[in-house]
Amino acid sequence: MIYIILSIFCSVTVAVLLKLAKRYEISIVQAVSVNYFAALILCFLFFKPDISSVSVSAPWPIYIALAILLPGIFLILAASIRNMGIVKTDIAQRLSLFIPILASYFVFQENFNSLKIIGLIIGFPAIFLTFLKKSTEANKNGSWIYPVGVFLGFGVIDVLFKQIALFKALPYTTSLFTIFCLAFIVSLIIVVILALLKKIKIQPINLVCGLILGLFNFGNILFYMKAHKALVENPSTVFAAMNLGVIVFGSLVGVIIFKEKLNKLNYIGIILALIAVIIITLSQNAVR
Repeated sequence: MIYIILSIFCSVTVAVLLKLAKRYEISIVQAVSVNYFAALILCFLFFKPDISSVSVSAPWPIYIALAILLPGIFLILAASIRNMGIVKTDIAQRLSLFIPILASYFVFQENFNSLKIIGLIIGFPAIFLTFLKKSTEANKNGSWIYPVGVFLGFGVIDVLFKQIALFKALPYTTSLFTIFCLAFIVSLIIVVILALLKKIKIQPINLVCGLILGLFNFGNILFYMKAHKALVENPSTVFAAMNLGVIVFGSLVGVIIFKEKLNKLNYIGIILALIAVIIITLSQNAVR
């Protein structure tokens, strides 16, 4: 259980770091780029990927798609936390699990039981209520588009990673290392373009923050994988504990530490999100 707790802590810490970035005028683009450099180094040290096994037959289109999506969704994640707060962004990220679930039904022809259908039905109003603001003016500024982007982006990324997991010719960790390398190259190109066109200086503080961000970002992945390995007979326990833990812990951090304001409908949305995750977890147990 310690691995799940550490994974939850790392996940919420990433959100907190992105929240603090604006306050300390940290360049998110530069930090994200260094974040992937740190992640690929840590991936190499911890997973010992067999780089020589990567060949032309590897799923390069998926690798490239993820290399573009990962830095992009990180920037959207940062914008969502800045505009909508940690609470709503974390819930959007966790509820993105509905996209791979829907993909498994419509694309991979997986059979759904009644519990999974109920979980999905409860989940969609949870998304709407969580993002809802009472102020009409607040909704007009388009801030809601960021958590929606997080929801869609992480959902698509999850589907692509599931596709990579099905590719048995290469170890998953080797594919992960390759993706981190490509994501670093893509993010570095963005940094260079911005430096040349907008004359944005590369500052050491951004590099340091990027290393810290990469440490916790990789920690989230590492401890989540270790939790699945430690509880190999109970993957749904890891799934539920991780998603519920991030929603609860992220909400507490957002409300108590950062004084994020939520209305009654938002709290109803959070409760519905928790119920949806629990029901979907039970549906997985029912299938087993």
